[in-house]
Amino acid sequence: MPLRSSGSARRAFPVTAGTLIVLTALALPLALPTAAAAATGNGQEPAHPEQDWMGSTIAAHEGGNRAGGPETDDHETKASTSIASVNGVDVSSHNGNVGWPALRQSGVRFAYVKATEGTTYKNPYFTQQYRGSYDAGIIHGAYHFALPDHSSGASQAKYFAQQGGAWSKDGKTLPGALDMEYNPYGATCYGKSQAEMIDWIADFVETYRAETKRDAILYTSTDWWKQCTGNSEEFGKTNPLWVPRYGSSVGELPAGWDFHTIWQYTSSGQTVGDRNHFNGSFSRLQALANG
Repeated sequence: MPLRSSGSARRAFPVTAGTLIVLTALALPLALPTAAAAATGNGQEPAHPEQDWMGSTIAAHEGGNRAGGPETDDHETKASTSIASVNGVDVSSHNGNVGWPALRQSGVRFAYVKATEGTTYKNPYFTQQYRGSYDAGIIHGAYHFALPDHSSGASQAKYFAQQGGAWSKDGKTLPGALDMEYNPYGATCYGKSQAEMIDWIADFVETYRAETKRDAILYTSTDWWKQCTGNSEEFGKTNPLWVPRYGSSVGELPAGWDFHTIWQYTSSGQTVGDRNHFNGSFSRLQALANG
């Protein structure tokens, strides 16, 4: 097929076989988007995914005792003695290689590991953290840091499931978790209306269920949920709630949930900062893993 050009261009640069090859090569980057750009939907990749972990934006927006101190220490004592709960941690690439046997010895019984962000990033420490927790006898799960302005919920759910977020009925694997929190790159609600955000989350959780046969756990704060979904009640009956609050109690829950499943109560624990309580006995944690 002859190369199409303007009349002036034809007069200035006669098209030869050699010219055709050069022009074609120059045109390819414009005509064919990169695989990464196609995956994100708008050509963006997360600028600092290693800085984005479960709760990394919460304290800056909502306050709370992330840095440790008497409030955290007092709460940890109360929480471990007043209700049935199981100790857990969540980790990401900023934790590097994790010493899982020491955590297991300290009483940690479950762990969530960041697997992915958007549709281009996978935690480079994922294998050590995910497999290492399993090998240490800790019930483990994976989580996805959502970027709703980068691509659809369905595409991010599929990427997550394919890159470590799948579920196995082995008694030691928890369903994947969706991390919905303040945008670390810009507008709090990722430029979406409340209705659009609800649709995005629904797209993710429905696709994740189709991929894994499990309902994803939703990690979100009550304040973010109110602001970005209008305090939607849509997911309370299907998706277990993981709520962050760095204070003396779990506080008000988002609409639709009568109780929380996991509470992230501090980021100042020993060995690994982010600490969580599962709201129930160890047998109930096993039941969640078994599906």
